[in-house]
Amino acid sequence: MANNVKAIPEGSEGATPYLSIKGAADAIEFYKKAFGAVETMRMAGPDGRIAHAEIKIGKARLMLADEHPEINFLSPKTLGGSPVTIHIYVEDVDALAAQAEAAGAKVRRAVADQFYGDRGGQFEDPFGHVWYFATHKEDLSAEEIQRRAAGQMAGSNS
Repeated sequence: MANNVKAIPEGSEGATPYLSIKGAADAIEFYKKAFGAVETMRMAGPDGRIAHAEIKIGKARLMLADEHPEINFLSPKTLGGSPVTIHIYVEDVDALAAQAEAAGAKVRRAVADQFYGDRGGQFEDPFGHVWYFATHKEDLSAEEIQRRAAGQMAGSNS
């Protein structure tokens, strides 16, 4: 009998962030309210903690679970922050930013037009994860992005 199982599941072709969260159930509800997330899977462990869950924000798929210090799966709250930013393109970054801020996300960088053709902003959720949401506005060549970047850097040095 032939095995027809795909080695890479549909929708998992790229990198999938896996978040460790102190309070994963609350985080899922926050992500629904703030980012329009859709919960696609949840498995509780025998101790009541979320052992594994999956959400989608737009087309982006993310996995998450409650913090499990006993296996060194630690959240940003335990570690004192996160050096990782999760970047997701959305249809309307301004609308998502207003929704996220109203739900309690901390604005780290206000939404603004960027020299590389996106309009985007950075937010921190109440669980310590950092998010960058953007809407792509212009298709630019690498040369044009370099030219704009040089112009911006020259302007910031004065």
